[in-house]
Amino acid sequence: MTTTAPAEPYGADPDQARAEVDSALDAFLADKARAVAGQCMPGEMAALLTDFLTAGGKRIRPLLCLNGWNLAGGRGRPLPVVRTAASLEMFHAFCLIHDDVMDRSDTRRGHPTLHRALAVRHAPGRTTTAANRLGASTAVLIGDLALTWSDELLHTAGLSHRQLTDVLPLLDAMRTEVMYGQYLDIIATGAPTVDVGQALAICRYKTAKYTIERPLHIGAALAGAEQSLLDSLSAFALPLGEAFQLRDDLLGVFGDPAHTGKPALDDLREGKATVLIALALRHATRTQADQLRHLLGHRDLTHDQAATARGVITATGAVQQVETMITERHGQALNHLRAAPLEPTSARLLEEFADTAVRRSA
Repeated sequence: MTTTAPAEPYGADPDQARAEVDSALDAFLADKARAVAGQCMPGEMAALLTDFLTAGGKRIRPLLCLNGWNLAGGRGRPLPVVRTAASLEMFHAFCLIHDDVMDRSDTRRGHPTLHRALAVRHAPGRTTTAANRLGASTAVLIGDLALTWSDELLHTAGLSHRQLTDVLPLLDAMRTEVMYGQYLDIIATGAPTVDVGQALAICRYKTAKYTIERPLHIGAALAGAEQSLLDSLSAFALPLGEAFQLRDDLLGVFGDPAHTGKPALDDLREGKATVLIALALRHATRTQADQLRHLLGHRDLTHDQAATARGVITATGAVQQVETMITERHGQALNHLRAAPLEPTSARLLEEFADTAVRRSA
């Protein structure tokens, strides 16, 4: 199913592209809601997942998927391509819900995380411990539902046999990579070291590939892209993805919660093994390193203690070093983009995305 091809490549108007992705998600979720109408708990699960998906989000991965489609010569507004892009947002919901449980986060996008909201919903008649356990368990199940539905949304998108054959290996790789990145993140959390390489590996697998490289690859593969184009997209995506995560690391410690939608205490309280922390520990004096290690990973870290930790991190020069790394990777990404033989309008959109990704405040 297609409509008239637009004058500009699909995705040239990000708001319009975002609206079409949201429409595809809404239609899929509405079908699911009708299918479980009258079934108490399944209906509640569908409603909770719908609320989570419609509560905000930039739709970065679907938009990059659509841009990849353009870059490989895809035109028009094919519904199968939009639904495939929407399936990436459904998979992202799965990742976020599980990530919040594992990180024990309290807020997401300015609202209580799903497991916290479920703990409150089911608190009557239960101890706090039992309610929190139930909240985490049910959130995991709703995350699992998002994973299942992302697969269903893809397989019912209406792709051709060739498209599905080309896309599935990329999708499998993306899923494996993000699980690997999350695993590395979890085992390193609470035990930050001076190992910048380890922190960068987490960036690469948890963010660079999953957020930027694979969505571009998937969109391009839908349009029959050659391996040479996929390689060019990787050369752009990987340094930019690292810059994107490095910005996230700074915002996780120094960001304004009013803009980020989550506290600026979580990464410090969890003791996240980020590049920022690795650099701070590497360049800290013995006194500074001892002080920082004492503060990191404390679940009851106060705002005053967090301010002390931020002061130590800044004093080591780590903040400026991370800013330099962001600038360098942003430059590398743009150099690769400008050297690649890409359709001009779509390439310009990627350049604009790259600028926004590294300069954002949320």
